[in-house]
Amino acid sequence: MLGEALVELGFEAGLVAVGIASADIFAETRANLVERKLEGLNGTMQFTYRNPERSTQPDRILSGASALVVGAWGYRHEEPTPDATGWSSGRPKGSVARYARSDHYTSLRRALAPMASLLRSNGWRATVVCDDNALVDRAAAHRAGLGWFGKNSLMLLPGFGSWFVLGSVVTDAPLRPRTASSPTPHAQGCGSCTRCLTACPTGALVAPGVLDARRCLAWLVQAPGSIPLEYRRALGARVYGCDECQQVCPINKAADRRNPPPPPGVDCEPSVDLLDLLAATDDELMANHGRWYVPDRDPRYLRRNALVALGNVGRGDDPATEQALRHWSSVDDPMVAEHARWAALELGRPDILEPRRPTEPVRPGESAP
Repeated sequence: MLGEALVELGFEAGLVAVGIASADIFAETRANLVERKLEGLNGTMQFTYRNPERSTQPDRILSGASALVVGAWGYRHEEPTPDATGWSSGRPKGSVARYARSDHYTSLRRALAPMASLLRSNGWRATVVCDDNALVDRAAAHRAGLGWFGKNSLMLLPGFGSWFVLGSVVTDAPLRPRTASSPTPHAQGCGSCTRCLTACPTGALVAPGVLDARRCLAWLVQAPGSIPLEYRRALGARVYGCDECQQVCPINKAADRRNPPPPPGVDCEPSVDLLDLLAATDDELMANHGRWYVPDRDPRYLRRNALVALGNVGRGDDPATEQALRHWSSVDDPMVAEHARWAALELGRPDILEPRRPTEPVRPGESAP
């Protein structure tokens, strides 16, 4: 059968779970998006919130859509040594969340592509979709039976945990729903565990499965405008993303015990040198980190994140740090300068700041001149 061939092809391409679901409207997901948007829980986040009618209706992606072939690409791997971030080898280092350390979405698209090709070779239309506003990937994965919604709002796969990215092939082929295959299934559900809720540095998980993006560190480093003062210290060394709720998850830890994770790939980037990042040109920043979500594709936001991390993990007596803060606190860019001044004060170096008219922090959703 075509469905069985698609699932087999997905696993051969490296997916850790594959399932088939109907392409009906995700009515409950749409209602949740609308409700949470009305409550303001999305903050300035537009991903799938921008147009809930579109992101919950697969036939807006492909007219006549009948089925979704959903796949998960795993990125579980060994963690770097403990001194990889913070102050390491005489340099301040910023941390990068696991999903952003390599270009996992390109790997996912490559794994989904053979299934789309097989569908087309059988006379059906097929479109690969992942990591955009077109479809709520979690909802598709849940309907396909890949796993369950964890209390941290993420999808968890039986026997694997939450270290993966999701995508789908939308097709007009009349495929029968097929529960996802998983090599080591176990009972689904988080039970009474609430470790992710209590571990969140800012309390962004306001209820089981409910995330307030306005407090989420992973979103704040992607949001436009100024990072709110009350959350800057909580960011610590983070430059991009936050893995806290996944790191404390017993499901993830159990998966590691049963099947030790592989070493990271050669292209894995668990940390970035903060001073190198601040010394880079706009073109260099986008060439090196352009696969990350950067608001308006503006490299200023990467400098903003680096300055907050530097204020948290840098050393005020370091000459290179002093030089960077002296430069960025005096540039004609209110947002960047304000974050540099904050970092200098956090490191106990108000003396390196030139007197200037105080500037108000740029609020999320606004743009500095």
